[in-house]
Amino acid sequence: MILKLKRTPGLYLTGFMGSGKTTIGERLADELGWSFVDMDADIVSSQGTSIADIFDTGGEEAFRSIETECLRKRVRMIQSGRPMVVALGGGAFAQEANIRLLQDNGIAVWLDAPLELIRRRLEGATDRPLARDPERFEQLYNTRREAYSKADYRVEIRNNDPMDAVRQILELPLFTP
Repeated sequence: MILKLKRTPGLYLTGFMGSGKTTIGERLADELGWSFVDMDADIVSSQGTSIADIFDTGGEEAFRSIETECLRKRVRMIQSGRPMVVALGGGAFAQEANIRLLQDNGIAVWLDAPLELIRRRLEGATDRPLARDPERFEQLYNTRREAYSKADYRVEIRNNDPMDAVRQILELPLFTP
């Protein structure tokens, strides 16, 4: 395992909504014997309400503030030596403060799924506030790619088999001595 990951054993999965961060993260954590955390679920649990409700009542700025605080709590756990795979929300890695926090405390992996695949996966979803407007959705997808490219590694999502992505991650030069 590389020194940075030994020092702070956190693997952060980033990518656009619907890219498979939760599904892949759960399986990756199982393969590694690490804990798994979905940041969106963390936020819902800590706030006692849905992400859509947070967006509707407080706006995106309020949501991002809550998201960053929840992320800091998880990073502190990782810093204390608890190995963890963390599925970030789609916009978490688009916030500069979050990028700095994560780059200093583990490894970020971008799950790069094509827009067509994401659209198929999210078809009919009503619980994603930023997916409500198809034109804005595509613009957001294209805009966030620049932020995601700052991740330490990129894994191409080629199909709907999460184990394919898990294998790609496990083959990254992270776990070799």
